[in-house]
Amino acid sequence: MLTNNTGHHFLVRQAMIPRNLKPFPYICGNRMLSGYKPKSNVKDSYKILELEEGCSLDDIRNSYRSLAKKYHPDSGAATADSEAFMKVEEAYRVVLSDVATKKKSNENNEEEEDQFKSKAPQHRHYLSFEGVGFGTPSQREKQYMQFRVDRATEQVLEYRKQRLESQYAATDLMKAKDVRHSKKVKITQAVERLVEDLIQESMAKGDFDNLSGKGKPLQKFSDCPHIDPMTHNLNRILIDNGYQPEWILMQKEIRETIERLRKNIVASRSKLGGPMTPYRQKQWNHICEQFIEDIRKLNKRIDNFNLVVPILSRQMVHFSADKEIVRAEKTYEALAENRDASNLDTKENEEENVKSFGWKSSLFKWLNLTLK
Repeated sequence: MLTNNTGHHFLVRQAMIPRNLKPFPYICGNRMLSGYKPKSNVKDSYKILELEEGCSLDDIRNSYRSLAKKYHPDSGAATADSEAFMKVEEAYRVVLSDVATKKKSNENNEEEEDQFKSKAPQHRHYLSFEGVGFGTPSQREKQYMQFRVDRATEQVLEYRKQRLESQYAATDLMKAKDVRHSKKVKITQAVERLVEDLIQESMAKGDFDNLSGKGKPLQKFSDCPHIDPMTHNLNRILIDNGYQPEWILMQKEIRETIERLRKNIVASRSKLGGPMTPYRQKQWNHICEQFIEDIRKLNKRIDNFNLVVPILSRQMVHFSADKEIVRAEKTYEALAENRDASNLDTKENEEENVKSFGWKSSLFKWLNLTLK
């Protein structure tokens, strides 16, 4: 739109401007019209219209109208700009063309899909034959029978495959067990050969010549008829030479430890004597604290023993430090009473001895005097 000095308006369309002309400004009155050469970039066109791809035609028209009111030279607004308006108009045309192209391509795709669709009603596929096949009912029946044959064949092949895999897995497992058993047998045989070689070597050196029971049969350690003598003798020999299970050694150690702790605390109480003075009470408290710590360590050993013992009835319970201290005090009191009783008996015996010895001495004196 151009305006001359007299106020007449002239409409200039883009089609009237030759494309081979270089851009140059037109000066018409007080307004300059730029020779803008439009660009047909779709993404830029959407950005100019402040839209996103995939928008509707109504959104495109509304955006174009708002921007035209904003940038049109005859709008009288402060933001009027002929160059910006030409950009908006060009972008509007590019966007319309892009939308039309996409719509046409979508329609073509839908037509192609419709051509490949079956002409039979869609609801027939769900009436029978598990929805397999297309065409007339007889055609679909043949297709369904072929489908069943193929499915049965696949199931048979899958079953055979699983069966063979299970057989091979079982075979591999048996092979692994046989290998482990053979290794165990080889190790046992190797150990037996080694022991036999060591025995023969020791016999050749004469290490067994000084044995007290040389040449004599082994003594039976048990008269129980339900025990195999050979097994019992072998176990006894192993036990006598220190080859005992771990849990038996731990049980023996625990019993020896508790007996030693009981004897020690009773001996410590006997050393303190009675009555209990503040100094002796302080020493006794210190001894009890050390005894409680020893019992705590012993209970830890019992926990380890209970983890390795193979028989549930052989498991042991924790010792109570307080009960053991009370037991030690009662033991000390009983020992003190026995000691007092023995001392009293000793004094009575001494008095009787003195009396009897005095009577005898007086008799000897009288006899001596009489003989003189």
